[in-house]
Amino acid sequence: MTTRYGNDLPAPEAREGEAAADLQAKARAKLTGSMDPRKLLYFASVIEHGSFKKAAKQLLISQPALSTSMDRFEASLGEKLLERSPTGVTPTPLGEVLYAHARLIREELERAERRLTAESEGEDNVIAFGTLPSLVSNIVPTAVASWRKTNETAVLRVVEKNQLELLLSLLRGDLDFIVAQTECYGFLEGMRQRVLFRDRLHVIARPGHPALGLRSPNWKQLASFPWVAQMVGRQRMLLEKVLGDEEATLPKQLTECGSVEFIKAMVVGTDSLAVLPASSVSREVQQGKIVPLDMDDPLLNRDIAVLFREGAAFSPAVRELLKHIEAVGISHGDHGLELVPRPLVA
Repeated sequence: MTTRYGNDLPAPEAREGEAAADLQAKARAKLTGSMDPRKLLYFASVIEHGSFKKAAKQLLISQPALSTSMDRFEASLGEKLLERSPTGVTPTPLGEVLYAHARLIREELERAERRLTAESEGEDNVIAFGTLPSLVSNIVPTAVASWRKTNETAVLRVVEKNQLELLLSLLRGDLDFIVAQTECYGFLEGMRQRVLFRDRLHVIARPGHPALGLRSPNWKQLASFPWVAQMVGRQRMLLEKVLGDEEATLPKQLTECGSVEFIKAMVVGTDSLAVLPASSVSREVQQGKIVPLDMDDPLLNRDIAVLFREGAAFSPAVRELLKHIEAVGISHGDHGLELVPRPLVA
């Protein structure tokens, strides 16, 4: 799988990018050399606490011993990593880069410790994954129900969070994988993904909404109505993007929340418009509570992928679960929603 990293920097930032790359290369060289892993973890703690005294207390060692250890650490690498001052300790530019690697190493060690503990306590068959609120309305529960027919004993933990929180939980090792959008993927080093299916977003409204009477509505026209959107997620970013392209501002009345159910309730009970995937609103559309607008915009397409840490090994049960999620997602994508014909009113 190819990692998609953005490397087309604007010209004024080219030298900064080259300097950052040089620091990255130097840090990797230091890591591959003769390095005491314990001192590397001590180094991370000093940076996070901003002082030798606080770090020493957390590490349960004396302050002089910690200070000496860091002096020897810098001497062994032949580079200055810490700036010492009366107000505290801060990393040098190379120290910042090395700290990023140290933090990842420590997190992997903590993750390994958690896994060993879980195995010793009989929890080695636990599968923990995260997904978006918009996928728990239909796709994920349907897939899990199908998967359970052949996986009765495995413990499954499903976490529902927004995209950013899912990514952070994955990086911390709290989750084995996440099923989410592909946005932000290329900015996270050490992350891999595989696209499972394409989902279609729809602008939705209540029956009889004035927007349904517009002939070939554009985003600028729709921005004149109240909107409800997720606080963190593609729906909010999409709204900002499409309105910016048409040189329009965000709606004057914008309600933000973190719940798909709240969004749907606001659409049903008010003049608020919203953007949600077909799988989240298919039931309400069939019941006549929600009507999708006929908006033909490629930005309404989104890819749903499984994202995981590089080097992760999936068990047969996990692979089977992902096959079920992929199949259900593709099935929902194939059927879409019945759109209201234009126009509804004169």
